[in-house]
Amino acid sequence: MAKIIEFTGPVLVSRNDQRYGMWSVDGTLTFVRPATAPDRVLDGWVLPGFVDAHCHIGLGVGGAVDGQTTLAQAQADLDAGTLLIRDAGSPSDTRWVQQRPDVPRLIRAGRHIARSRRYLRGLGHEIEPDQLVETVRKEARDGDGWVKLVGDWIDRGVGDLAASFPAKIVKDAIAAAHDEGARVTAHCFAEDTLDDMLDAGIDCIEHATGLLPRHLPRLVEQAVPIVPTLVNIATFPDIAAQAAPKFPDYADHMVRLWERRRERVLEAYEAGVAIYAGTDAGSVIKHGRIADEMKELHDAGLPPAAVLDAAAWRAREWLGAEGISEGASADVVLCSEDPRIQLQAVSHLKHIVLRGSLVR
Repeated sequence: MAKIIEFTGPVLVSRNDQRYGMWSVDGTLTFVRPATAPDRVLDGWVLPGFVDAHCHIGLGVGGAVDGQTTLAQAQADLDAGTLLIRDAGSPSDTRWVQQRPDVPRLIRAGRHIARSRRYLRGLGHEIEPDQLVETVRKEARDGDGWVKLVGDWIDRGVGDLAASFPAKIVKDAIAAAHDEGARVTAHCFAEDTLDDMLDAGIDCIEHATGLLPRHLPRLVEQAVPIVPTLVNIATFPDIAAQAAPKFPDYADHMVRLWERRRERVLEAYEAGVAIYAGTDAGSVIKHGRIADEMKELHDAGLPPAAVLDAAAWRAREWLGAEGISEGASADVVLCSEDPRIQLQAVSHLKHIVLRGSLVR
């Protein structure tokens, strides 16, 4: 006998498309009323499950974590309404997570690729420039269509942020990833790193704290989105305070980047740059904070509908994932009021449904 859930509230197919009358039948959405009465009736404003576009499943402070901890991370994200995760680098092989029906769907990017002794220990492949192209090819083949570069980090010899790899080699590495059918994203804090990445044909920018007016038309023209991870950028003052005694220039730089974080996100939005919500959960950021990131985007000046695009409708389309449509998987969340008007509704979800199963 089919397992049927009826959704009686407004169904937000997109920011501008609202429908009524939807069901989940054995985990599949339909707008055609089933012949059999539903097992459950859920009321509320229905949205596609949220997307965390920068999240680290299987990563903790110092590197890989065990299976139990990995599942706890995924569960925390699920409880917040995150039903699709784009992994942004993990030292753990999390393919087994993709086989479980009780945790969010996962798109893996493999392991971070960083410069030797220029990143957090235990997190990524630490390599020299002449190894970059080969390493990118390997990660492109091992992941789910994404490769993660660490574009910049503190250079202790310089005393400030500096590019991890020469621009010409980055360009060759991104071309290699494209040859393998993968897209490349890059951790970028500093201003000049963005120029190198755009010159190289990057597909996405993480953090993007160094955005300047000169970058905006290029991001739009090249259709390169940003994932600002504002809940992570909030940690910059603490990082700066710890670094200040030894690296004052770096500390000052990090504070300046933090001070303009919201202004830069709003400038990007107003210029037409695509923006997606990502928490950077893992390591120092707790999982389950997608609503906090959505609030940060709203505080930066994005209207509620644009924030929901960043975390639901448009984010799913960008990643090639199903949203709300006939025959799609029943991965939805329900709010007690219209989140396009009252964004705070995403912080206290009424119901969560994953693969047609009621989580709560």
